[in-house]
Amino acid sequence: DGEVHINELKNGNTEMFWNPTSEVRRQRLKRHIVLFEEQMDFESERLWQHVTSAINKGDQHKATQEKFVLEEEQRNAARERRESGTEWKPLLFRHDAGTNEWRYKYEDLRPWDPLNDIAQFEKDGILQTMERHLSTRMSNHKATCINNQITRHKRSAKDCRRRKTSDQPSNHSQNTESSCSTPESVQELSDDDGKYLGFESLCAQCGKEMNHLKEIHSAVLSLQKAQQDIHR
Repeated sequence: DGEVHINELKNGNTEMFWNPTSEVRRQRLKRHIVLFEEQMDFESERLWQHVTSAINKGDQHKATQEKFVLEEEQRNAARERRESGTEWKPLLFRHDAGTNEWRYKYEDLRPWDPLNDIAQFEKDGILQTMERHLSTRMSNHKATCINNQITRHKRSAKDCRRRKTSDQPSNHSQNTESSCSTPESVQELSDDDGKYLGFESLCAQCGKEMNHLKEIHSAVLSLQKAQQDIHR
């Protein structure tokens, strides 16, 4: 948040490296964090609070001491797990064997879309992005599900006619045609026809998307309330 300069010690020249002007500040994404009193013991801001406080006060010796205390506690905990044979299962990170690094399970590396992305927030340790067109994406997914089911019904109708043509005499073809349970003109399906064919329960993904949208709405309302409290 402050200016950063490059100082050339040999000739005493100073060069501006970073200047967070008002224009830069306006372009920054809003940062939403969990209130300190609501954080759990091992969340970073609470866990490293004494180190952070010492750094802000310019006390490098104190900061180093507090850092050593934290790391020693972590080493002791790891030693106790090894001795007791307890397997360590991270909730939010996975080990990448290729790079031998730990990676966040829910990382989202796509560029920020200012036309579609509204806010990014954390819930239960999982970073999520609220999107403006989430409902449109859900509608597109729903349409895809319906189209897939219609295609399957068309294929079933074609197979049904093929079987009747090959298995039945020609004078019985009209009677057996009516026994096929799949309507021939599926492309003319109405909403009621879709329910008749069982389209009202599309797929599990649609239900997950709807529940996800409700969770996002609830989370945003909570964020708005927290912002109002902060402003007051």
